Amino acid sequence: MALTVLSLVLAVVLYGALLWTGRQGLHDPSDRMLRAVFLCLLCAGLSFPFGVPAGARLMDGLTADGAAKLAQNLCLLGTVHFLGCFFIHAATAPATATARVRRQTVPLAATAAVITLAMVLTPEVERSHTYATADMREPGIAVFYLMAGAYLTYALAIALMWTVRYARLAGRPLVTGLWMLTAALAGMVLASAVREAATLVRLLGGEVPHPVIIGAKLVLDLAIPLFVAGVVFPGLVTRWASIRLWWHHSRVYHGLAPLWTELHAAFPEDALERTRPGRWWDVLTPRSVHRRYYRRVIECRDGLVRISPHLALVADTEAPLEPEVAALHLRTALRAYAAGEEAPSQAVPVALPDGDGGLEDDVRQLTRMSEALAASRA
Repeated sequence: MALTVLSLVLAVVLYGALLWTGRQGLHDPSDRMLRAVFLCLLCAGLSFPFGVPAGARLMDGLTADGAAKLAQNLCLLGTVHFLGCFFIHAATAPATATARVRRQTVPLAATAAVITLAMVLTPEVERSHTYATADMREPGIAVFYLMAGAYLTYALAIALMWTVRYARLAGRPLVTGLWMLTAALAGMVLASAVREAATLVRLLGGEVPHPVIIGAKLVLDLAIPLFVAGVVFPGLVTRWASIRLWWHHSRVYHGLAPLWTELHAAFPEDALERTRPGRWWDVLTPRSVHRRYYRRVIECRDGLVRISPHLALVADTEAPLEPEVAALHLRTALRAYAAGEEAPSQAVPVALPDGDGGLEDDVRQLTRMSEALAASRA
């Protein structure tokens, strides 16, 4: 039961990451690193159903015995190949990376051809056996597992080497995901090497201790979820930061509504140009929320600059007005402006930022004034 739940969680994370990287790839098709990640996840996603008993039975029933096993291994070869391609593109110059990727394609293609031929030449009665029950003295079976295992061990070791090298140069949050990948790949290399040695022992007629097989499988079962987590971790962290920023801008946008409403009614001509409204869900997109946030902040600040001379007269001061003081006299100043009462042309500082925090400090002062204005209205 626990394994089934873990498999479902792994599938959701894997296919979710696949959709996300596919969407990112459509926006930037020239990004070779992103393309390599997408192809890596695509191969992993394609291999997943073939490793499930129901999926394997369906595949074998539609084609021939052993087809699911062959498809799963071919997809796994592609997964580790494209993982290596990602790090090659990430850590080397484009021209050099292209040449290295082409060289890495040769052993991939050779291994895929050999294991396909081995599966075809294996008697059908032997194809449906799992690794634990397969007869390694059957030439086709032995070649299939030895070649696939050798390439997986080699490709995983290469990917591990590039991961460690790139992790030493990367920054957060990418470096955390890379060290997770490093641990996962190290486990995969260990499990793959143990399995390759076990295959050789069985080929020579020996017996492999059961705890060794169980241990290698346990390491692999732990490494696969960690591998997927390492791949998606940087994207999840970035997305979480985007969601937090979206939520913050949305709250500030609504928090400035009392102040903006008063100023907009007095100075409607100061409203920044608005784009034509699109579909209703466009209002909730991050880009729309950020755009409305910045527009509202700018319009509030522009309105305060225009009303500041009247504010200074009403408050009877030439000193910079604090947000709460400005809120207390804002409506009176707006009525004086609407009545056409004269005021100095020189603007007066209103709700100025306390420090050098930039826009966020300015927004904080505007929010204080808007909250004080709403409280006075209540």
